[in-house]
Amino acid sequence: MPAVSFQAVSKTYQTPKGPFQALRQVNLDIEEGEFFGLLGPNGAGKTTLISILAGLARPTAGRVLVQGADVQAEFADARRRLGVVPQELVFDPFFNVRESLRIQSGYFGVKHNDAWIDELLHELGLTDKASANMRQLSGGMKRRVLVAQALVHKPPIIVLDEPTAGVDVELRQTLWQFIAKLNKQGHTVLLTTHYLEEAEALCGRIAMLKTGQVVALDRTSNLLRSASGSVLQFKTDQELPPPLRALARVTGRIAQLPAHDAREIEQHLAALRTAGVEVHDMEIRRPDLEDVFLQVMSGTGSASQSAEADASAAAPGRPQQGTATVGDGQGTSVQSMGAQK
Repeated sequence: MPAVSFQAVSKTYQTPKGPFQALRQVNLDIEEGEFFGLLGPNGAGKTTLISILAGLARPTAGRVLVQGADVQAEFADARRRLGVVPQELVFDPFFNVRESLRIQSGYFGVKHNDAWIDELLHELGLTDKASANMRQLSGGMKRRVLVAQALVHKPPIIVLDEPTAGVDVELRQTLWQFIAKLNKQGHTVLLTTHYLEEAEALCGRIAMLKTGQVVALDRTSNLLRSASGSVLQFKTDQELPPPLRALARVTGRIAQLPAHDAREIEQHLAALRTAGVEVHDMEIRRPDLEDVFLQVMSGTGSASQSAEADASAAAPGRPQQGTATVGDGQGTSVQSMGAQK
């Protein structure tokens, strides 16, 4: 039995401009003990899907099961099995941290929970804030409390909706160490994030949503292997020539250019030399998850509705939606060098 099963889930909102379909026939199983990533651009339907999972929204069609319990027909049972960390910072300003966690325990009928609360406070770096009022905490500390509240009743399934948005490096490391520890203990984790390096490092399987549909679904390793070509990455303080600028992904001084083969890499380098652009710390690397994501979202990789793509992780008898099949490529590291005039 899957930990979470989305079965032909659709959601349509009525707006002044007419119906808006946020989700379209989403079929997706998350197995027990998985660390599963749900990725997509803003507006893809990720939060809508999680809201339906948590019972905060009703699907227009289809259903969601949590360890076999229907989130609509058996809400209380399904909700006890979930620990949800929302995007928004939601807190009660009238209680301190420890009191908030005790009250949250009470919502699930959990009594005498102080030992687990103490462990949560320790693992999330909140021990010295246990008596602090929620209003006195920074945004990062409030985020830690939200995580503790989601875990206080020891749910077997943990849902993290962009948990590290706007938080510091220390919290990210602390949070992921603790969540990875819980995952190794058998907890199922569903993560949505825009930090694709986190998803690549943590998630064993990934689904990508676009306009409410699953357009890619596979093991993270398979998605990375299927990405086409290589990436020429370098640093420069100069503007790229227009033909390369149209292809490049530029972040500050770092430019990244896709290349299908060695000939195209040499063409990029020749264009840089001709334009007199000096480059530093150059490397040729394999595509990472961000490259795969951009290929899938832009349609340069073909997303197929294929059960074979993830057969080893699929539940028997359930169709699985697509995997990104975007070609084959190798990446190679080289020492830093420059393109000279």
